[in-house]
Amino acid sequence: MALGKYSRVDNRRHNSSYCSTVTVVVFVGLCLVGAWMMTSSSVVPGQNVDVPAQENKNEVKQQVTESNEINTTESNEINTKQFEDNPGDLPEDATKGDTSMPEEKPEEKPDEKPEEKPEEKPEGKPEEKPEEKPVEKTEEKSNEETKSDDGSDTETQNGVNNTEDVDAKTNDGETNTEDGGTKADDSDGNAAGQGDSEENSTGKKPDTDETETKSDENAGEDKDRETGNDQLDEKVDQKDDKDSDKSSDGQANNQSSGELLPSGAQSELSNETSTQSGSWSTQAAESKNEKETQQSSNQQKGYNWKLCNVTAGPDFIPCLDNLQAIRSLQSTKHYEHRERHCPEEPPTCLVLLPEGYKRPIEWPTSREKIWYHNVPHTQLAQYKGHQNWVKVTGEFLTFPGGGTQFQHGALHYIDFLNESVPGIAWGKRTRVILDVGCGVASFGGYLFDRDVLAMSFAPKDEHEAQIQFALERGIPAISAVMGTKRLPYPGRVFDAVHCARCRVPWHIEGGKLLLELNRVLRPGGFFVWSATPVYQKLAEDVEIWQAMTELTKAMCWELVSINKDKLNGVGVATYRKPASNECYEKRSKQEPPLCEASDDPNAAWNVPLQACMHKVPVGSLERGSQWPEQWPARLDKAPYWMLSSQVGVYGKPAPEDFTADYEHWKRVVSNSYLNGIGLNWSSVRNAMDMRSVYGGFAAALKELNVWVMNVVTADSPDTLPIIYERGLFGIYHDWCESFNTYPRSYDLLHADHLFSKVKKRCNLAAVFAEVDRILRPEGKLIVRDKVEIINELENMARSMKWEVSMTFSKDKEGLLCVQKSMWRPKESETINYAIA
Repeated sequence: MALGKYSRVDNRRHNSSYCSTVTVVVFVGLCLVGAWMMTSSSVVPGQNVDVPAQENKNEVKQQVTESNEINTTESNEINTKQFEDNPGDLPEDATKGDTSMPEEKPEEKPDEKPEEKPEEKPEGKPEEKPEEKPVEKTEEKSNEETKSDDGSDTETQNGVNNTEDVDAKTNDGETNTEDGGTKADDSDGNAAGQGDSEENSTGKKPDTDETETKSDENAGEDKDRETGNDQLDEKVDQKDDKDSDKSSDGQANNQSSGELLPSGAQSELSNETSTQSGSWSTQAAESKNEKETQQSSNQQKGYNWKLCNVTAGPDFIPCLDNLQAIRSLQSTKHYEHRERHCPEEPPTCLVLLPEGYKRPIEWPTSREKIWYHNVPHTQLAQYKGHQNWVKVTGEFLTFPGGGTQFQHGALHYIDFLNESVPGIAWGKRTRVILDVGCGVASFGGYLFDRDVLAMSFAPKDEHEAQIQFALERGIPAISAVMGTKRLPYPGRVFDAVHCARCRVPWHIEGGKLLLELNRVLRPGGFFVWSATPVYQKLAEDVEIWQAMTELTKAMCWELVSINKDKLNGVGVATYRKPASNECYEKRSKQEPPLCEASDDPNAAWNVPLQACMHKVPVGSLERGSQWPEQWPARLDKAPYWMLSSQVGVYGKPAPEDFTADYEHWKRVVSNSYLNGIGLNWSSVRNAMDMRSVYGGFAAALKELNVWVMNVVTADSPDTLPIIYERGLFGIYHDWCESFNTYPRSYDLLHADHLFSKVKKRCNLAAVFAEVDRILRPEGKLIVRDKVEIINELENMARSMKWEVSMTFSKDKEGLLCVQKSMWRPKESETINYAIA
């Protein structure tokens, strides 16, 4: 018709120019017809950044309404043709989330108005708008076709508003099979059908700027975690409002469900594969997949795990069983042979399982009995059986709850201490204590009944496997000794210190060891000493008592009480550390001396002991100048000495940083960890946060029968005092070395951006071998880290025959949950330094 119109005009022109005019007219006509056909062929034109935001907003409204009407009146074939997106070409898991959503879903979006009928809308149809700018709409059509090819418009079918997720993925050009396809790499293409967000015309840039700003704010070695976790956690925040978006089998759907994690039914999510809706995949996707496949294959082929052939066998602790280093010691007078002597290169071999090993008995039954074959040692039962430490009972090792000083049970002894010194106030004023020379840790095990956490420790010595017994029972403990170095704890953090026949010579060498307890004890805290010098009159005991009396007086410790437990026939002396410097200043003789002002009481990683005392903080805002709030109030509140003028680990004012971290972990635990990763929490008792900051993960688990060892790495900001202040406990450690615990100690290991940090300094395979050593068979490892680290760890776990319960990735951040198996390699590797 257009050609006829121009022909009638041209007939009036001169014949000499007829041919040239007809040629021009035909060309122009064909161009107009082509432009008209292209701009009117699609119901859903792409966005145009040159069109005002309000126009795009109206277009999307019309598109959403029309798509809903089409869904209810037309067949799937017509719908597929209209949207140029055929879900039938996609795998089931790519569209499962969308198909489970009700058509009324857009009504939940406050910015969308799907309830308006198409005939009631005053706006013009979308086909009319392209005539205003035909060239620009042609470009949009090209973008639209590109996006249809790679299947990124799957979510358009239901008109779901996913501006944030789609923008983030399109901007990065990342692949995520859970979304149903690969996001386009072009920077101008946004998925159609994003609801009527006011930012649709420029929706990509605000999201990109927000992400970049967040990265800048959290730049730095110890700020990476918040960026990644906030990106993951944004899904968690929406979970309660979007439960209806989940597919029936529990699979995660990034574009519609708003969940952080898929449920336990989803075994894993891989972001390696590109699922295409068209006939051809993109070269970028093909090349990326091939490179990642080759890398994964090479990594798995590169892991050749072997068993550790060592004298310690299934009880191997690399830094405590370095027999070569121990043999070269010039002296063992100060228990140097019980201290850490880590090899230059940590082992990459795996520790043997004891023959007949079984899944540990669950708490609280485990406090009374454990499987004999899990810790097959009888020497301690023979040596201490008469004191009710441990006994062999058939296939079990049983623990009557006694100890050297409380043969008739720990609970009676615990209550006796509280009656002797009411100021102790178990579970209120006294929440975190240090138990020195703990034996099998029955004291700490029964303190749980009084809401008290005990950090129990004892050396790996002739009391065979005492710490291993404690851990198998579900009681926190580590292998350590008071020797030549400071204990791996900050200064002034323990509410009380307990020693029941702990065999430590407190009085010798100027009281150096007792002065170490003074360092870690809070001002005003109690030292409970239950030992024979308190109540026996043998010459040696009398001599020790006199020496202790002189030493404690010189240290300004107040002897609060001496009482005798008639049931157990033992005496207990209780001392209190001064809460001011008044006594120190009045001493006639400065022995023991005060430490230099430059001596940091919190410096504890491989620091030699000093025979001196640190002054008590007196400033109202100094840590240690006030006693913490009573438990449990202290758990939720930022300590009084965290000031707004201080910058927290994640860049906010310190108190806000503390609160934000706690809220973050509460959301992650409640919305994800408790239900979303297939973890049976009844089987979890011993847990470790391998890279703790404020102890938020541990605090979020407070309602469970779980204790968490918070590890603050030696190269991280020193936040361990904050963890103790809130009534939790932890330890300093460097993961380039082995941890001071027996193999198979923990049911759950949690690592938040740990491995990406240690990879810069350590052999990652050795670190993962250490994870295998301390994790129990069938125990779980949860890792939050960068995607490339997640992939590498997943390959390591698979090479050890571990079960990959779940993987998840978003915006270059990932989450991995794996379960250790019973598998052990057949080949062995002799560790020469650990052979007797």
